[in-house]
Amino acid sequence: MAGVVALTIYGEAGHVGVSRFTVEAGVITTDTLDEQQLRRWVDGRDPATDERRGRDLTSPDADLILDGTINAPKSYSIAAMINPDLADEFEALQDRLRDRIIKTWQSELNARRGAGGSIRESLHRIEVVELQHRRSRALDPHVHRHLWLNVKVLGEDGKWSNVDSRVAMKMQTVINAEGELAARTDPQWVGALARHGLGLNADGEIAELAHAVRPLSRRSTQIEANRAVLLAAWRSDHPGLEPSPDELHRIDRLAWAKARPNKPGDINEETWERLITDELVAIDDRISRERDEIPVRSRSLDELDLGMLAAQAVVEADARAASCGGRFSLFDIRAGVTRAVAASGVVAPRGDLQGLIDEAIDRALEQTVDLLDSETERPAHIKGYMASATAVAKVELAARFDALSRAGVRINDDEIVDAASTVLSDGIELEERQVEAVAAIAGTDCLVSVTGPAGAGKTTMLRLAKAALTHRGRRMIVVAPTKKAASVAGREIGASASSLHALLGDHGFRWGRDAAGAEVWTRLNVGEIDPVTGITYSGPRRYPFAAGDRIVVDEAGMVDLHTANALATVAAESGAGIAMVGDHLQARPVGHSGAMAMMTRRATAVVELTAVHRFVDPDYAALTLRMREPASKEAALDVVTELAYRGQVHRVSDHVQACDVMVESYFRWASGHGRVALVTSTNEEANAINGAIQQRRVERGELGLARIAVGQGEQRLLEGDVVQTRRNDRATGVENRAVWVVRRITSAGLELVSVNDSVDVRVVNREYAADHIHLAYASTVHGIQGETTDASIVGPGVDASGLYVGMTRGRAHNEAIAIARTDTAAREQIAESMMRGIPEVSIDDSVRAARSELGRAARPAEHAVGEEARQLNHWMRTTRQTLLSLDSQVAAKEAGVHGRAGGDSSDDDLVQVRRSLRARYESAARRHEDLLRRYLETERSVAAGAQADDAAAPIAAPEARTSSLLGR
Repeated sequence: MAGVVALTIYGEAGHVGVSRFTVEAGVITTDTLDEQQLRRWVDGRDPATDERRGRDLTSPDADLILDGTINAPKSYSIAAMINPDLADEFEALQDRLRDRIIKTWQSELNARRGAGGSIRESLHRIEVVELQHRRSRALDPHVHRHLWLNVKVLGEDGKWSNVDSRVAMKMQTVINAEGELAARTDPQWVGALARHGLGLNADGEIAELAHAVRPLSRRSTQIEANRAVLLAAWRSDHPGLEPSPDELHRIDRLAWAKARPNKPGDINEETWERLITDELVAIDDRISRERDEIPVRSRSLDELDLGMLAAQAVVEADARAASCGGRFSLFDIRAGVTRAVAASGVVAPRGDLQGLIDEAIDRALEQTVDLLDSETERPAHIKGYMASATAVAKVELAARFDALSRAGVRINDDEIVDAASTVLSDGIELEERQVEAVAAIAGTDCLVSVTGPAGAGKTTMLRLAKAALTHRGRRMIVVAPTKKAASVAGREIGASASSLHALLGDHGFRWGRDAAGAEVWTRLNVGEIDPVTGITYSGPRRYPFAAGDRIVVDEAGMVDLHTANALATVAAESGAGIAMVGDHLQARPVGHSGAMAMMTRRATAVVELTAVHRFVDPDYAALTLRMREPASKEAALDVVTELAYRGQVHRVSDHVQACDVMVESYFRWASGHGRVALVTSTNEEANAINGAIQQRRVERGELGLARIAVGQGEQRLLEGDVVQTRRNDRATGVENRAVWVVRRITSAGLELVSVNDSVDVRVVNREYAADHIHLAYASTVHGIQGETTDASIVGPGVDASGLYVGMTRGRAHNEAIAIARTDTAAREQIAESMMRGIPEVSIDDSVRAARSELGRAARPAEHAVGEEARQLNHWMRTTRQTLLSLDSQVAAKEAGVHGRAGGDSSDDDLVQVRRSLRARYESAARRHEDLLRRYLETERSVAAGAQADDAAAPIAAPEARTSSLLGR
């Protein structure tokens, strides 16, 4: 929801006016907008004169404002609640941060000019409205501010237009990092805390108050669950309607009061403060006591290790770049350095830190590969860098797979028939591609790749391959990225199975993190002492291999680069072959993806399974193949249109309604004893849905409160809850990401029953539950990868793999939710999620992707002029050849009809085409000449400035640099 409606609903100050901050050439002024002025302002008009600023925003889905939120650790809000002096200091801290953020926006964001928005226009003026809040929607203390940047900005050329929202969105990581820096290093704020005996811990929370955060957050989760129940009841009583802002506020207060017995349902500010203070005292009766002043603890700037700050920044940027093939931007590096400085323990004025940050950025760039090294000028949001370690991992893995790429011989059809007779039930027949896959895996090609969509029958194929290999006296072991996936595969295939990491650990590999947080792999030699266990390593014992054995990697699309490098090393040493089976277009690994795609490019046996067996509806099975990798945006829209026609697209107005739809879907399917997968884009969304479902089940009498256990993040676990275990535990036999129902809670622990097998029962202690079990009615895509359910509901905001995986879990029904104001916008949004970029498997792929991104970005005028001139020159050269060909054709036609009374009408058409093309050519030539003149003027100015700086330096003549523009 955007614009003034959102401001009114979310901001309780909408009726008394809001503060507007105008930044003009680095100078901030402020005034207040009333409701009418605010509506004009949001609508892209001057709030005083109602004059239109720039072009009208006609699209109903056009951005009107961009939101930047100033948040801080929850303990800061608690401090502000219990201490008036700290409340004032906290407000002052946010004021300073706000001013820095909006000045940064004005100086670093841009508008776009020229054809296709190719020219970057610096900003002279921006306008921001600020909303201040003391509490969350759950009415718990949460001091925060919203900075609403109007998309209408004034360029340096004096023209109003829209801000380049792509740059603004990508800059948000820098803005968030500035918030962390201010919260942890601002001398005035840290000094104020010290005056009252408070200090910051390693996580940036106030050490003496951090223990109160979880109990309050637990209450907030309960309130959100109450709110979902109340909203569902309201919508049930008012079908087809949405609650008004006043009704939403009433529901908020009822939800709040419901979590606090004997508290009023409607409260004023004074009552709210007293109730929260009482609750804090109930958590810790010493929390509001006066403390003696303590000294400010701070490291000096000279103590900081620039190399470590740089390394930490690269590690953070690299982790965030996993979905982009490992590419990141200067914004990402800058944000990483800023966060590293924030966590360093230094306390200093922001201006004193800038030199340190700049130097650390330079050091960080030394630890990267520049994918655009020929581009000296590039926008800071372009992802044109890659961590050197990631680049090395890609190159090394490619080399290892190249060395393993040896062709072999496939087994013959008779052997497959024999294997099928012993493995397959009567009436089950293999398709041609499945037979090819069996022949390849059971053959002697060293590298085999079997790819295919969800539900393509890979399990049946592997059972046959195992039988064929056994018949030949060869061993097959199945591994998977997770122990859960390995166990499922081993059970269904009837083969030895292990997590991939367990196999690699048996072969001496060890992994961990260095001081900067980077993933580091080492390997023990036989006879060396394991530094973790203290035991002498004697070589592989559980998983030894011989030449000709086959290592089958199931769910291979989730294998990361580091793990694949280790696996390739084991294969090279043992002579075992590797078969990767999976789909690189499904859920990606936690680390860097591309291992399966890289091996597929080098495998001598590649089979793609195309048939889909999972779904009840064969038409939907065919549709999922088109959904998996659409060739274009138009193809994606065609798929979404068909989904909408089938009733599989659900449009909602906001995230709250999306949550409600998913909760209702759970109960609809559960009432028929069906299992439904609820797929979210974030863990926070999953937690909200999990809490709402649990609370509804309690109120329906499905769950009791007689026995309660505590799960991850202080979650409440009840008998009958659906939960997920998040750590392998050999002693109890539970696996990471396995899904269970809590059958019984005792003083000793929790009895868990598998959702897939009622005789599979495990018992874990309460300590394990508190650290490694959470509710699992809903989860992110990694939580349901490999699962098959009756239905699947995919929430908004998922990426392409999340959408595809989510929409292929349900046998009978699959549905996608989109937040949009129109059905057309909903379809557009889902189509955007469905589109995938070109896979960035190699360094060359990443270079091409970076150049493609750079080509879409606005550049300074001189770059844009040069690029347009080059494109025109290329078109003119091609057109000259076309005109010469047309001249020849016209001349030949004229010679052929010479002396005859009349000519063919096609002759006139040919002449007309030539005339039209020549007119376009002449117009382009004039434009090209004008561009060359402007380009030369700019280059001469640059050259003159350079010569003035260094008269001795030889400067190439500007005319010499125009050769590429002229095609020479």
